[in-house]
Amino acid sequence: MNYEAIDLEISDDAIATLTLNRPEALNAWNGVMSYEFDHAMKALDADDDVRAVVVTGAGRAFCAGADLSAGGDTFSARATDDSRPRRASSFEAAVWPFMLRKPVIAAINGHAIGVGITLPMTCDVRYVAEDAKLQFAFTRRGLLPELGSHAIVPRVVGLSNAADLMMSGRIFRGTEAAELGIASKALPAAEVLPTALDHAREYLLAAPASVAITKRLLWESVQPAISEMMMREVRLFSWTSQQPDSREGVLSFIEKRAPQWKLRPSRDLPEDL
Repeated sequence: MNYEAIDLEISDDAIATLTLNRPEALNAWNGVMSYEFDHAMKALDADDDVRAVVVTGAGRAFCAGADLSAGGDTFSARATDDSRPRRASSFEAAVWPFMLRKPVIAAINGHAIGVGITLPMTCDVRYVAEDAKLQFAFTRRGLLPELGSHAIVPRVVGLSNAADLMMSGRIFRGTEAAELGIASKALPAAEVLPTALDHAREYLLAAPASVAITKRLLWESVQPAISEMMMREVRLFSWTSQQPDSREGVLSFIEKRAPQWKLRPSRDLPEDL
């Protein structure tokens, strides 16, 4: 398949490098990228000649989050966008890195915002640029984190740290990410991808079937929680995306002003919360 929004290369030593490839937009996530990422994940999982996968970004960012080119309608329009056959949202891709039967390493070479940080959290190992800006920005857009983050992030950094990062939506740097355990190591940006590739070669010495079983068992320890959380997140993300706060969150960010939130927790939450 000829990809538009990603690039996929497989080296002679059986390591695949999947690059989010919209550098002119800081690799902002859109429907085309989501569909192509899902397609590539499925192909890599089925290819036994690929022993490890590294996910990174082109240019100076890993992924700046959702493509906000639709302005205030960015999230509310997602469900009705039929401009491309089989166009997928960031929630609809069926295969994510934790599902692959081989190691997936995130080389977070630059800024990682929104889905730019929740996506790497579904990888097995993460390296990050020291000066990269990271942000679970969702609550500052009137939304909520997705991709099973409410199950994965507390397991990685603990409940208190997860609550801080995910509820505040604050920016933190790669160095803090390493201190918290979100990343294995923070490095100068130019060293992130080479280090991730070197790490990937470590898996070439291990039996691929044994690696697949070990990975499956590791993730199965949290898999029920992730699957259930993803379904709950999808429903609540869809609900928030139809509310005035999601439009205000995007517009206030674009217009560089303080948001004027409308929803009140005491009266405006979904009935089952």
